[in-house]
This record gives sequence, structure tokens and C-alpha cells, in this order.
Amino acid sequence: MDYKKIVLDNGLRVMLVPNKNTQAVTVLVVVGAGSKYETKQNNGISHFVEHMFFKGTNKRPNTLAISETLDRVGGFYNAFTSKEYTGYFAKVDSKHSDLALDWVSDIFLNSKIDSHEIEKERGVISEELNMYLDTPVRHIRDLFETLLYGDQPAGWEIVGTKESIKKIQRKDFIDYIKNHYSASNTIVCVSGNFSQEKMAQDIKRKFKTINKEQPQTKEKVIEKQSCPQVHLKFKETDQTHFCLGVRAFDLFSPKVYIQEVLATILGGNMSSRLFIKVREKNGLAYYIKTEAEGFTDSGYLVTQAGIPHSALPKAVEMILKEYKNLAQKTITEQELKKAKDYLKGNLVLSLESSDALASFYAGQELLTNRILTLQEECAKIDKVKASEVKALAKEIFQKQSLSLAVIGPHKNEESLKKLMIL
Repeated sequence: MDYKKIVLDNGLRVMLVPNKNTQAVTVLVVVGAGSKYETKQNNGISHFVEHMFFKGTNKRPNTLAISETLDRVGGFYNAFTSKEYTGYFAKVDSKHSDLALDWVSDIFLNSKIDSHEIEKERGVISEELNMYLDTPVRHIRDLFETLLYGDQPAGWEIVGTKESIKKIQRKDFIDYIKNHYSASNTIVCVSGNFSQEKMAQDIKRKFKTINKEQPQTKEKVIEKQSCPQVHLKFKETDQTHFCLGVRAFDLFSPKVYIQEVLATILGGNMSSRLFIKVREKNGLAYYIKTEAEGFTDSGYLVTQAGIPHSALPKAVEMILKEYKNLAQKTITEQELKKAKDYLKGNLVLSLESSDALASFYAGQELLTNRILTLQEECAKIDKVKASEVKALAKEIFQKQSLSLAVIGPHKNEESLKKLMIL
């Protein structure tokens, strides 16, 4: 897919990804501001800001006016907050591309951040947090990251805590937006069926008032671990959920593609080693998966599963055995090829829609300041060697690097620590 990058005089980066084979257009704005950019006092504000941008502008004075704008044309719109960035997007029929750009630019640049709306939204976000806490299959990953990184921004909940949500005031929002929502820290990406020349001019006009101050930077992640670590969250659940993994590599490491292949072999699909071993052969889990997560300054590889309470020791032992096997034995060329073909095919299919393409290009530009096309990504995957997978497994699968987070009716951490052997 061809793309065009434009840097405006104010520093705003614009990514245009045209595709005449679709009737859709997605307008996505991403800003380099997520929970890693927060302090202990304002933890959760990145996510809170995202909510407040849907509460009203001068042009669209309330939530109803904002939502009706795109509902009237059957558009799809939303926002998201992650550890390192926040995004706002609208996906519409291509004939409404002007409306989508006007809507996204309006909420991004002109939201009122009304004090009365802040007070109401505290309750909404508190209930969102309650929902996550009541969803172990989601919450377990948050606990795993907290176990890895502890009391630093990388280890905090994106949504914040109930205490921090209660304390954030309007001035905190204004200061945070001023310090992070700036031209040099923002990407506007448009993907789909649109006129490039017209869209470029319209973006320049819509975003001419964007803040031009230099954004504040985030704290560097501190990696510190000298022995296996376990965290149990006691909860009377019907199923035990756990994450077992190790520290790995960030987005800039040349090893990221090797760890993607490694994760795929372990638990990336329904024919992966752990899926076959834990689910199909032993019937211990409905879901089990292994993923490699990379950020700009940290990364990890983790296996997650939901199992019967009594099967936790057995499941942990099975996973660690596969970790050890990959570190000791070179995989076959057939297994390597299958993992590569899966990753490439999955990537191709994931980029079928205009919103996925917008995220693909904007995310790379924002986080790494470089763009790899689909073909270039696939070429990186193709270069991975079986010997490199073994070497990487040997490097990261060390006893002292193991971390295990568990949600369920368990209390004995020491018994689980004794299982953490490679």
C-alpha cells in the first residue's frame, strides 16, 4: 500500500494512505500520551482525557451532539488509550470524509473539559474500572505488568485507581493537554478512498490552531529482577487465570521479529505447541495463548491461560517445559516456516480495513518515527532463522527472569515459587 507523509510547518505529521478499492475512509488522530506519561498523582488522566473529549465542544455542545453527528451517517467512531499513546478516530462512507475530519479535529482541538461533566464522568470511569476488575481474563494482564514493573508508570493501570480518579481536577486536565497534546507529538492519518490533495489542505486548515509547545517526555522504564516472582490475587472465581512470562525486547530491538516467531510457535494459534499440549492433549484450558508485547523502552513475552483451580501447578510445569525445550532444541524448518507464514498471513488479513491501515501507519510513525510497509514487515519475518529462535529462547528463558501472576482462590505463593524452575 502506497502512503504519503507530510510534515506541516507547525510540526504536525500527516500520513495519507489512499485505497481506491474501498468505499470507506478512516480519520485517525494519535498523540504520544498514555499512562507511561503520568505521575502517581494523576494516574489515569490519559484515559480520563479521552472520555472528556466526547463531552462537548463549542460547535457540538454536548455528548448527544457529538455522537449524533456520525450516527446520522452510519459512521463508526471511538477512542482508545494505551501505555504510550491515545487515539481518536472516525470511520465513514467515503462521501462523508469531510464530516469525519471535521468531527475528529473538533473533539481533539476544541473540547471544553467542563467541570460538571468531569464530576459525572468520575462515576462512569469508576464503573469501567469495576468492569475490568470483574473480568479476570483482562485484568490478569494488568497484574502481570504491575508484577514486572512495580510502582512506576509502566506498572500502573491505564484506567487509574479509584483514588486517583476521584482527585483529578479540571486544572490537571488543562495542564496535561497543554504538556502533551502538541503538534510535534501528534499524527493525523487518513486511510481509504479520498482525494489526497484536498485532504492534505483540509487537515492543514483544521489543525492550524494546534498547540506548538514541546511535549513533556516520559520516565524511562526501570528493569529490575534477580529472582522468580509470583503475585497471587485471591478471588473466588470459577476459573483460575494466570500469566507466566519473562522480560523481552522493545520495539527498537532487532530481535523483535525473532520473539514474534517464538511467541507464535509457543502459543500463537490453534496448532501451536502449548495449545495442542495444554488444551487438546490434556483438556486443561479453553483458552491459552502466548504473545510478545513491545513498547518503546520495554517488552515482554507472556503465556496466558484460564484453567481449573487444581490444575495450576500442572499447567505452569507444562509451559515451563516448553520454554526449556525451545532453549535447548533447535526447531525444525517446517515449524519455523509455519510460524512465519502464519504471522505474514495474519498481518495481511489484519490490514484489510481502512481503520486497521490507519493504525498500522500512524502507530509506527508515532512510536518509532519510521515506517515499514507490509512487504518490508514480511521480509523481516522471513529473515528469522531457527538458530536465532533457539538463541533468543535461551537468552530470555532464565529462572531469575520468570514472573507469574494469578487470579483465583489461591493463597500459597511459596508453593508456586517452587515450580519456577527452568
